[in-house]
Amino acid sequence: MAHLGSARRRALAVPVGLVLTASLALLPSVSASAAPLDGTAGTATASKAAADGPKLSYVANLNAYATVKAAKKAVERAGGTVVTAYEQIGVVVAHSQNPDFARQLRAQRGLFVSVGATRTAPMSAVQTTEEGATQRLGEADAAKAAAQAQEGQEPLEPNQWDLRTIKADEAHKINDGSQDVTVGIIDTGVDDTHPDLAPNFSKSQSANCVGGVADTTEGAWRPYADGSDHGTHVAGTIGAPRNGIGISGVAPGVKIAAIKVSEPGTSLFYTEAVVCGFMFAAEKGIEVTNNSYYVDPWLFNCKTDDDQKALVEAIGRATKYAERKGTLHVASAGNSNQDLAAASLEDTTSPNDTTPVTRTIDPKVCLDLPTQLPGVVTVSATGDQGLRSYYSSYGLGVVDVAAPGGDKWQVPATPDANGRVLSTVLGGGYGYKQGTSMAAPHVAGVAALLKSAHPSATPSQLQAMLKAQSTKATCPAQIYDAKGALINATTCQAKWGQTGYYGYGVVDALKAVK
Repeated sequence: MAHLGSARRRALAVPVGLVLTASLALLPSVSASAAPLDGTAGTATASKAAADGPKLSYVANLNAYATVKAAKKAVERAGGTVVTAYEQIGVVVAHSQNPDFARQLRAQRGLFVSVGATRTAPMSAVQTTEEGATQRLGEADAAKAAAQAQEGQEPLEPNQWDLRTIKADEAHKINDGSQDVTVGIIDTGVDDTHPDLAPNFSKSQSANCVGGVADTTEGAWRPYADGSDHGTHVAGTIGAPRNGIGISGVAPGVKIAAIKVSEPGTSLFYTEAVVCGFMFAAEKGIEVTNNSYYVDPWLFNCKTDDDQKALVEAIGRATKYAERKGTLHVASAGNSNQDLAAASLEDTTSPNDTTPVTRTIDPKVCLDLPTQLPGVVTVSATGDQGLRSYYSSYGLGVVDVAAPGGDKWQVPATPDANGRVLSTVLGGGYGYKQGTSMAAPHVAGVAALLKSAHPSATPSQLQAMLKAQSTKATCPAQIYDAKGALINATTCQAKWGQTGYYGYGVVDALKAVK
């Protein structure tokens, strides 16, 4: 939760590792030379800047008094190339092969608050939070479900236990949501040619943000040929229409847009692409974004690390800007089965684009992006029995609400008896996935229904309604572990009317439309 649910692969999030000194050692070395504080060239002139290191991407965050024009000049003097600049939030994206690039810019405190590399691996010429592979729905199973569909149901709806869990099926009898509301799916891309997505798809609000610059050419938002079906699955859960084809989304009357941010081949989600995604959503008037991933290469980004704190700053500025423009952000909690409110956590998978190192982190200082940013709705996953899914991360005071993400051990009484979540996949088909990547779009869909019913509601008001209208859930006595055994739920804590497993409770679509 890049990763997907982790369908970052993130519907079961991958943990990341920490010892800051070790993580820094993986980045290009920096020299002791520094540019003067007044922003003049000093020793870092365009002609003298080193260019013998790996080509990396950087974000540079300006201070309140600096101008983008001055920042661009400083970048060029340090041997960098400006990719794009967001004057609205004071963030510049640049590329450089100067091993001392970040250090030289950080020394110019009259211009920059923080500067950091967005990756530890050299950039390649071109390339989620879900747990496990997609289980495609076969023709026989589809026919079995259709045979049991009742009047008013979509053909595959008998298998959508998740809709009934949050009373979305009842909500649709009152309001399907408004075409004036758009949910932006910041993900691996969406196949808008799918017959169960095309009717609600908004091309004018879709783009490919990989690399940090929005590409709005026709089809740029679709998954790569070697890419993932993650974003397409998320899209169906949010906004598949009630059109007599396949499934129904939680908000079948709203529009959906695709903002592709994952690299081809690897499906990694880098900071420059994610910043672009949030900024694009803000400028295109998107009311809700769904974020079923974490930002690579660090599962947790530590504000005590020069590079990682710059990533936190840049993405935080982008999410806040979008919120001020009226966009609510929903994000998956991750699939690491970790307590995000713990005093410390072990991260063994970061950085995930080179060689991971094991580190112990404080989740109050080292944040899972974007889910732990202020103002972002953090979502944990549940199964058909209402228990926290075995993979879902949790945390008292961190998780805001819960929603169906699927759990193969919690078997529903449906035609397929499949505890995962059924939705749209590539090639016009349907398939099952599980993960917090699948939980977040249920919340994004309910938020879209709320926005449809309350057009003037602000992001903070929508979040307050999501929490207030949720179905309260107490700590369970037992939950399933990864092997399907029932274990005592000793890790669940409760306080302030919340629990670490479910936050304020499981979202309720019916209340949203009443």
